Amino acid sequence: MSNGFLPISKQEMEERGITQLDFVYVIGDAYVDHPSFGHAIISRVLEANGYTVGIISQPDWKKKESIDVFGEPRLGFLVMGGNMDSMVNHYSVSKKLRNMDAFTPGGLAGKRPDYATVVYCNLIRQTYKKTPVIIGGIEASLRRLAHYDYWSNKVKRSILLDSGADLLLYGMGERSIVEVADALNSGSG
Repeated sequence: MSNGFLPISKQEMEERGITQLDFVYVIGDAYVDHPSFGHAIISRVLEANGYTVGIISQPDWKKKESIDVFGEPRLGFLVMGGNMDSMVNHYSVSKKLRNMDAFTPGGLAGKRPDYATVVYCNLIRQTYKKTPVIIGGIEASLRRLAHYDYWSNKVKRSILLDSGADLLLYGMGERSIVEVADALNSGSG
């Protein structure tokens, strides 16, 4: 069960006696351990089911080593662009760049890329070619099929294709993430 905050560094992971995490969760928001944040719920559900999870919050998407904080996870990477779609977070309806990000410490804008889920997945794939990548959250859920993208004024294909992720969990993921974790853990995933 819960042993305080989830690890956000290799040192915190080792202090818990963990040599390899089951999952590394890459998120576009600050790490907030509160049930109003999807990453907190999913992480705690996994933890309650015996899995270990580490958090990489707002990695520097220009440096591939920023994704390598914990090393390779045993079962896979989880990726979520944030509590809010990254494009809605960045731009107003008139396509003007916002100057504040309510999900970043200090309200600083620019700590996550446009289309964060795709960018984070591609960053992971630069280092970990074969490790399963599972995407979820509002950004992935709304782009799971071909869709009209307001910002580029184009119809885009599924986020699964652009991200290179292996699996997309949409909607409420508390049950499905445990099923996926159990399948990966048993070797049938």
